[in-house]
Amino acid sequence: MTAARSILSRLRRALRRENGTATVEFVLTVPVVLTMFLMGLESSILMTRQMFLEHALDVSMRGIRLGKYPGLDHDSFKRIICSQTGLVPDCENVLKIELTPVSKTTWDLPGKAATCVDRREEVQPVTNFAQGPQNSLMMVRVCVVVDPFFPGIGIGLLLEEEEQDGYALVATSAFVNEPGAGI
Repeated sequence: MTAARSILSRLRRALRRENGTATVEFVLTVPVVLTMFLMGLESSILMTRQMFLEHALDVSMRGIRLGKYPGLDHDSFKRIICSQTGLVPDCENVLKIELTPVSKTTWDLPGKAATCVDRREEVQPVTNFAQGPQNSLMMVRVCVVVDPFFPGIGIGLLLEEEEQDGYALVATSAFVNEPGAGI
């Protein structure tokens, strides 16, 4: 009986002690805080990649409008954009460009979704790269598929669970084919 009472009294004393309560709070809050920090970092990397892509398209389009790249084709335009952009690994293999003339009579714009690289397929979707006549309004869309920086945390969890999935970053620009310039 006395052994049972001593065990119970020791157990009561152990339950009343407050040693280690800060450790419990630390263990419960650190994963949440760390996850929020990594989600913020992932979002900032994603926004920086988007900003670099927009800037690369703007600089490339300025060069085209100034007639810096005569006789431009799809592959050379892709190389120009990739040379301007940073933070996009393997840029030339994950970038798709659409160049579409916009009719001045109907003002029909290309579909809402840009065509992006499909990493699940060996054969990639074909994009329109029509240079259009002089004085025509042209719409350019560039799509890059990038992997999440932290795939198992935050925004990366929203992607499908296949290895090939990633974020699709899209940049859009428009210009007018000037007589004797550019594309």
